Amino acid sequence: MATCISCGRKVTPHEKAVKLKCPSCGAVTLWRCEKCRLFGRKYKCPACGFNGP
Repeated sequence: MATCISCGRKVTPHEKAVKLKCPSCGAVTLWRCEKCRLFGRKYKCPACGFNGP
């Protein structure tokens, strides 16, 4: 099961989460849960250190 990169919570199949490649390096697939997307919580790519909203 996927984990939100911002809060570390497990992402459930029915929520409006998003899966994206790191905008900077593209090497890592990042998941963001519905709440972190809604509140614009920051995330950091573990591979390159890119910070995003």
